[in-house]
Amino acid sequence: MSTPSDYKRLMRGVIPYATVKGVDRAIEFYTRAFGAVLMGQIVRSNDGRVLNASIAINDGIVMLMDPFPEHGTNPSSGSDFLLQLIIADGDLWWNRAVEAGCEVVSPFKLEFWGDRFGRVRDPFGLEWAFNEPAIEKQQSG
Repeated sequence: MSTPSDYKRLMRGVIPYATVKGVDRAIEFYTRAFGAVLMGQIVRSNDGRVLNASIAINDGIVMLMDPFPEHGTNPSSGSDFLLQLIIADGDLWWNRAVEAGCEVVSPFKLEFWGDRFGRVRDPFGLEWAFNEPAIEKQQSG
């Protein structure tokens, strides 16, 4: 369970705020696929849709809400933006996401720039990139 100090520590930088249909299911999925942890309480509209939920993934925050087309918020899609995870153990992160049900967009492999990189699409239409920096970069950084 998150604490207020955890939430405050993670609420920095640029925070993606995605609109997905079925936030409750998405949180369950992201917990299995990415080790997400719910931060704080889920805020709901009178009809039960999620107005705001925050999850921590890989020491960062992703905020989520259900679509409210009557207010101009439609579901986000992977073609709109990409969520990138910079990770040290790429195989663990990649395998967990694929086993949970993410669709492979591009395989996780060594790329020309020296990092291991791959992309998946989750069942809610968002695309995630996994970037495992080259060992030399990890040791010098």
